[in-house]
Amino acid sequence: MNDDHSRNGSTGRTFLDRIANFLSGEPTTQAEVLEILTNAHRSGLIDSEALGIFQGAMQVSDMQVREIMVPRSQCVVLSATAKPEEYLPLIIESAHSRFPVYSDSPDNIIGILLAKDLLDLVFRNRLDKTPLKEMIRPATCVPESKRLNVLLREFRQTRTHMAVVVNEYGKMSGLVTIEDVLEQIVGEIGDEHDFDDDYLIKPGKGNEFVVKAVTPVDEFNEHFGTTFGEDEYDTIGGIVLGQFGRLPKRDESVNIGKYNFTILNADNRAIRLLKVSPIQH
Repeated sequence: MNDDHSRNGSTGRTFLDRIANFLSGEPTTQAEVLEILTNAHRSGLIDSEALGIFQGAMQVSDMQVREIMVPRSQCVVLSATAKPEEYLPLIIESAHSRFPVYSDSPDNIIGILLAKDLLDLVFRNRLDKTPLKEMIRPATCVPESKRLNVLLREFRQTRTHMAVVVNEYGKMSGLVTIEDVLEQIVGEIGDEHDFDDDYLIKPGKGNEFVVKAVTPVDEFNEHFGTTFGEDEYDTIGGIVLGQFGRLPKRDESVNIGKYNFTILNADNRAIRLLKVSPIQH
């Protein structure tokens, strides 16, 4: 047996010993588990994507709903007394599949409307004759402090996909979906309503633009007339990340040069989407 084989065999036995300890309950901290997984990656037993998923799954147990929820200001909510001509444009424009429905005030969520439930009524020409409050399903409410791993388990057990997040006073503070939780584990999950892959920079409201974080710095400079350097970072997301000095969360913002950058989408690995707007003086 040559030296290399002996070293590999020794490494393999060490790793298997540590896995055995893991299965028998020996590791006592997340750091110890991550060390085992990192060694497995270095040994080629798991790839980078699998390691990232393991890390994301472990981080979820330390995260709370408030860290990933869509804040109330960005939620599309419907009044229970709204007529089809009032709520249909909102549903069509947002392209979401689920909508909180409120009575009297957006603080008083009474249920969830599934957009697909409207189809049968439209087909039977009964949409105008059916009050919105008769179409809603029960809403699941969760506190801002709920752990994401607990929420994920509840989503699976109840087969629900969205929950209304409430603050200590019982008022709506945001929304969270099962997709939001899963993205913390596996990274961004694309769907048919996501930003078109053919575009890196897309006009938003007024002077705002929605920009993918992977937009090359030279393309960003050309579009916005900026002069950001390309020596340190290749993408505009890298420049924003460097300005924060850490991985920012959704809705955090920073001013760089003449523009304000707001995080629209980010997971536990990278910035995904930015809102860029001129700084108002």
